[in-house]
Amino acid sequence: MDNNNNDNNQFENNDQNQATPTPTPEPRKRQRGGLTLTKVAVTALVAGLLGGGAAYGGITYLNNSGINDTAVPAGSNKSGNASTSNVTVNVSSQSTKAFNQVKGAMVSVINLQKQNSSSSTLGQLFGAESSSSNSKSKSELEEASEGSGVVYKKDGNTAYIVTNNHVVSGSSALRVVTSSGKQLQAKLVGKDSVTDLAVLKVNGSDLKTVASFGNSDKIKVGETALAIGSPLGSQYATSLTEGIISAKKRTIETTNSSGTQTGNATVIQTDAAINPGNSGGALINVGGQVVGITSSKIASDAEGTSVEGMGFAIPSNEVVNIINQLVKKGKVVRPALGITYVDLANVSSAQQKSILKLPSSVESGVVVMSASAGSPAKKAGLAKYDVITAMGGHQISDQSTLRDILYKYKLNDTVSMTYYHNGKKKTANVKLTETSSQLSSSTSANSES
Repeated sequence: MDNNNNDNNQFENNDQNQATPTPTPEPRKRQRGGLTLTKVAVTALVAGLLGGGAAYGGITYLNNSGINDTAVPAGSNKSGNASTSNVTVNVSSQSTKAFNQVKGAMVSVINLQKQNSSSSTLGQLFGAESSSSNSKSKSELEEASEGSGVVYKKDGNTAYIVTNNHVVSGSSALRVVTSSGKQLQAKLVGKDSVTDLAVLKVNGSDLKTVASFGNSDKIKVGETALAIGSPLGSQYATSLTEGIISAKKRTIETTNSSGTQTGNATVIQTDAAINPGNSGGALINVGGQVVGITSSKIASDAEGTSVEGMGFAIPSNEVVNIINQLVKKGKVVRPALGITYVDLANVSSAQQKSILKLPSSVESGVVVMSASAGSPAKKAGLAKYDVITAMGGHQISDQSTLRDILYKYKLNDTVSMTYYHNGKKKTANVKLTETSSQLSSSTSANSES
């Protein structure tokens, strides 16, 4: 579905780019919170001062009681040697077994991007003369970010890895670091920004472990959840954190690169620690099965309140579905209506009455700004200024709801639609015969849904 500014004289439209789950960035450089460190330092300093005062007062009191200091024993210090105990404790747990089962399938994913740099800069700093050979700018690959990935299949020497789309986004090249530390070149098989998933392939002749997917519909709130990934980059690769499943199906908003909400995602919520660099890693159960791919976290709310223990993972059942489409076609094919639109909430009450002629009982929906020639919506009779209020029996509250409902259908499905035309309620059956890419190539539309 397209969403452009086709009629700026009437309404202000919101840009609709492909939806990507709101990610935690993947910076390689770590930043320490100054406030937290200051608090720790101040607390330690106060404790030291209080301890010193108590010790000093104690000594004064004892001296005043007439008790003399006892002399320190003289002689050799050999009697102060220490040794470890021969007693061992078996601390093996189900979590340890699950980790050992999966750790070999975990990798770090490095996003390499081209950076323009001048080879003459260094020479000029040291007073060297510039020449035509060293003053030209050249493009070099540099590590832009790091994330995590999971080896989920091997076919001969080819190994397939699932990660997040935002981990590989903007890359000029990709590199994978295995759990054993070996670096491999990686090739992008396909990616999907709507679900924030991507598939890579590498030469897997040295990879011996392949992770298996569990059924994310079978997980239970309160059961143990283990997150494995590379927090803060490959320096901390294959780090394990433990928590529980906090919620099986949590709906969170998804936004585009400009911060505009473009849809919603249904994800698993966990309190297992997830940090920048964990994106694309595995959320596993105690059986060693991957039940989710970690993708994002909430660090603070809209008011800036710090939040802990709210991480999210894409459910494994959806991951498997998307992976199979990416491997087959390199992308996920979704149907499109072929319209541009805005939220009804963005239209003033006066214009809803004078232009859209809506009854006062209609409080939510989306306003059609244009319908592409030959598109499914056009064929169904939709036109400019029609207001869509329901699709497939579900109420449309805003733009993201429309997109979420549409993407549940497949190409060539037929969906029922309720809309208002010149204030009159109408229904239509829309045959979803076109995709976003087909509509973009055959019309002037420049956004996909």
